[in-house]
Amino acid sequence: MGKKLNLREPITFNEKLQWLKLYDRRKEYTFLVDKYKVKEIVGAKIGKEYLIPTLGYWSNFELIDFGSLPNQFVLKCTHDSGGVIICKNKKDFNFHEAQKKIDDSFGCNFFYMSREWPYKNVVPKIIAEEFISDNLSDYKFFCFNGEVKIVLVCRNRYTKEGLTEDFFDTDWKHLNMSRKHHPNSTKDICRPEKLDEMINLAEILSENIPFVRVDLYEVDGKVYFGELTFFPASGLEGFVPECWDKTLGEWLILPEKNKFI
Repeated sequence: MGKKLNLREPITFNEKLQWLKLYDRRKEYTFLVDKYKVKEIVGAKIGKEYLIPTLGYWSNFELIDFGSLPNQFVLKCTHDSGGVIICKNKKDFNFHEAQKKIDDSFGCNFFYMSREWPYKNVVPKIIAEEFISDNLSDYKFFCFNGEVKIVLVCRNRYTKEGLTEDFFDTDWKHLNMSRKHHPNSTKDICRPEKLDEMINLAEILSENIPFVRVDLYEVDGKVYFGELTFFPASGLEGFVPECWDKTLGEWLILPEKNKFI
């Protein structure tokens, strides 16, 4: 980040995320970042109707029964971020590339990369989920002690146009805010139909957690749960303008230290 890390009296959002890696180690966080086990927790809290249906669950790529999967599906690793493979047509599916990506993900533990503690003890597995839409808009709700403060909208992921990111407040006012290396969209982003419902769901899921980002989708008027993220960009990516790092830091009230594993 280009500056000395202050862990004794952290001020900025990114500094406080580093502090949380060290001192907020609640056991349940491991289950909340596991993309398979979190579904049971989320379903119990907000209802199974918000879950993307699971089509299968395997311990390695060779065990995947592709014959039982529909023509379109999504493969995800349960233990990381980014280990996603989208199949839109099985006739065009590159099994070799898919296996290489899964194998690479299985060899990666986020804890050893950047000390994102919740991932440390997640056992790598593979899940298949229903394919729900092309070019999803990903709504990421930044929640501070159970209150949504801002919403990040990610668009054009996995497309030739490239990922764009836009921040909004809860009244859907576009904020003069971005993350380095992620431009704003050149197109207007309409307020999602289910924004109020998504805010309510995010606040239920983030209750009693100092900070967590709740990722949700809206498809054809229906809301789906994506994942929970405790350390966006691992707390190592700045904001533009830089003052937002301090603003988010003011919203993040640190808990008492708890280092049990």
